[in-house]
Amino acid sequence: MRGYAHVIKEDPIDPQLLYLGTELGLSMSVDGGAHWAQYRGGHLPTVAVRDLAVQPRDSDLVIATHGRGIWIVDDITPLRKLTPELASQDAAFVSARPAQQRIEAQGGWANGAAAFVGDNPKDGAVVTYYQRTRHLFGKLKIEVLDASGAVIDELPASTRRGLNRVVWTMHRSPPHVPPAVQVAFAGTQGPRVPPGTYRIRMVRGDKTYDTQLTVGLDRRVKWTVADRKAQYDAAMKVYTLFNDESALFARISGLRAQVAEAGKGRAEKDPLHKKLADFDGKLDELRRRIVATKEGGAITGEERLREHTDQLYGALLSWEGPPSAYQIDNIAAMRAELSDIDAGFAALTARELPALNSLLQKEGLKTLTVPTPGADGQPDAGAHGGGGDIAGGRSELQNLRLWN
Repeated sequence: MRGYAHVIKEDPIDPQLLYLGTELGLSMSVDGGAHWAQYRGGHLPTVAVRDLAVQPRDSDLVIATHGRGIWIVDDITPLRKLTPELASQDAAFVSARPAQQRIEAQGGWANGAAAFVGDNPKDGAVVTYYQRTRHLFGKLKIEVLDASGAVIDELPASTRRGLNRVVWTMHRSPPHVPPAVQVAFAGTQGPRVPPGTYRIRMVRGDKTYDTQLTVGLDRRVKWTVADRKAQYDAAMKVYTLFNDESALFARISGLRAQVAEAGKGRAEKDPLHKKLADFDGKLDELRRRIVATKEGGAITGEERLREHTDQLYGALLSWEGPPSAYQIDNIAAMRAELSDIDAGFAALTARELPALNSLLQKEGLKTLTVPTPGADGQPDAGAHGGGGDIAGGRSELQNLRLWN
């Protein structure tokens, strides 16, 4: 340990777990004081620790410093589980408290350097794991699986030895959104998963480790788990709608690219060029029913199915209570509109492609083919610190050294 001692506290749950505040920081012992480790999590500075307290409801360690305010180590439950038997393993997940889906909020403003406030705890679910030595060879990844066994997210994993933490946002990866002239802001995020039990899997070289994570509602909300499930199901219907719009958009764009290649270098008065241009125009009309082609939105530009989908998706994500009847009806209406565009594409290609391909074959050119539908894809998926000089803050257990 470093520095002379100011305060020592025994954990209220595990008497073998001790916290020691010294003139030069915080030290901890998991074996009743036989061995001590310097706490190096987050950005806790080298500062005198004058008092300590354990918050019983959330199992947070509150640190009172001299000159740097109040610091909080979120969830010390993993320290209570860090037994000598666990520490002897190459790697292991360490139990933590159940994750609480706090109400998501947006807004606020920048206060500048004059606002002496600390950070709030992470909004996501914290996954804690232990590594006896630094991971050097082979892959290291952490995956989140739902009740069906499907991988719904992959988390960045630290290779450092000791206790490590990674935060899962509890959101799915974002949907595929068709490209257009305007940004679909709501479509940049995935829905937040409903409460339940999720499997966390760590692949470390040729070994696999598993644990379970329980996700619960914010204690302050009035809606039920069933309400959240209804909201999630509605959001996933729009999520799938985004993916299906992207798949159809890609098929139309792929066929238009073939048409452009077939007409390359031909004179405008050429009969085949005219037929190709006419066919391309009809394809573009279908494309314009899916996405806006003018900037400015509803006021100075235009909105199409993609833009309306984004508005509905954003409304569903901004409220985690049950969806309204209007929103449910709107989902059905947008699905019907996309089905109509899809049917129009199928009818157009069935009606005009055979004749076009016959003309192309006569001139020894490559025929046009309708791109096959792709699987609904998703794009690849995104330390607690103190505030100002005297603000204090929150800290994490990551990289706690428990050896010489």
